[in-house]
Amino acid sequence: MPRRQRLTEASVARLQAESAEYTVWDTHTPALGVRLRASGGRSYVCLTGTDGGARGRRHTLGPTTQLTLAAARRACLRLQIAHCQPPSADSVDDHECMTLREFVETAWAPAFLDQYKPSTRKGVRAALRRELLAVFGSTPLARISPNAIHQWFDRYSASAPGGANHALKLLRAILRYACRRGYLHEDHTAGIRLNPGARSTRFLSRDELGRLHLALDACEQEHPSRAAQADIIRLLLLTGCRRGEIVNLRRDEVEGPTLRLRDSKTGPKVVYLNKAAQRILAQQPLGPSPYVFPSPIDPAKPRHFELPLWYRVRRRAGLEDVRLHDCRHTFASQALLQGAPVPVVARLLGHRDAAMTLRYAHVRDPDVEAAAERVGAAIHRLLSGAAPAQPAPATAQASEPLSYHLPG
Repeated sequence: MPRRQRLTEASVARLQAESAEYTVWDTHTPALGVRLRASGGRSYVCLTGTDGGARGRRHTLGPTTQLTLAAARRACLRLQIAHCQPPSADSVDDHECMTLREFVETAWAPAFLDQYKPSTRKGVRAALRRELLAVFGSTPLARISPNAIHQWFDRYSASAPGGANHALKLLRAILRYACRRGYLHEDHTAGIRLNPGARSTRFLSRDELGRLHLALDACEQEHPSRAAQADIIRLLLLTGCRRGEIVNLRRDEVEGPTLRLRDSKTGPKVVYLNKAAQRILAQQPLGPSPYVFPSPIDPAKPRHFELPLWYRVRRRAGLEDVRLHDCRHTFASQALLQGAPVPVVARLLGHRDAAMTLRYAHVRDPDVEAAAERVGAAIHRLLSGAAPAQPAPATAQASEPLSYHLPG
């Protein structure tokens, strides 16, 4: 029976020579082993054409005194890629393909991981570590069955449907790349449908905006230290920006009536500021910090946005079903109600595709009803031969312009 254990630098050093040569195989990289001779000499070895079992060709990588464990793992995985035989269409030998962990570390990650934004890359690494590699990491690619994926996805979806969706998309990308490289013949995630997402159409009416404004003012008056947090919320409403774009806003990104963000969810982005947003930014205290909203503890870092404050504000305003991201929905909806064309709203929000804008921009049923009445009246006049009436501005009956009472 092959000896196996999780190899570390310390465990390799503790191995004792015996009367006969033997090899200890790594449970982290199954094809990597440490061979100990009766004389006491030890070296790293690698098996190709197997996942660490008794078959395959053995390669000597070098003495343990001249090669670190990390370097040995990298060398072993490179050999695995070079010698891995893609499964045949007639008979798939489970031992002829590398494990998911090996494929991710040596093929997929070097090709794709750096293409993600830093914040996204952090989430990808977490999904790999906590889910995909924890569940399937030691399984050869050809043995990751559709049934196993279904069971994992259903179990994960029961507690975190959104997280399960993200992890499944990541696994699908990895397996599809394995198919393109010839290590798999088909993607076993293909038949699994993502969990349906709850589409929120929540945005704030004029009355709700007024209540939110009063609640922000009240919280700020009770505790002046909350002024920066309150201004962040106001800017989310007035700019349609995402929370991270305002919280991490740097002073050198504020250029007159615009924000020139170096990085956003869709890359570099220009945000056009209205007068109200400009006044809020102008009243922020100056200091040595590079951030508009610096941390009070460490000015070299941005302020951490306190979600409990948002919960307190919305509870006081009677808006407990409103999420912070609904400020962005509100901005988009109000822009459309004021007559801005969808492509213009898409530009305001920083969307590459105007179709994405329609997911954020909503109109109320009364506005739709009023529009239907106006369209019907116009068509009726045309059918009856009456002179067409002069069209009213699109915003006259739909909604009144937003107004904000701003301090100072």
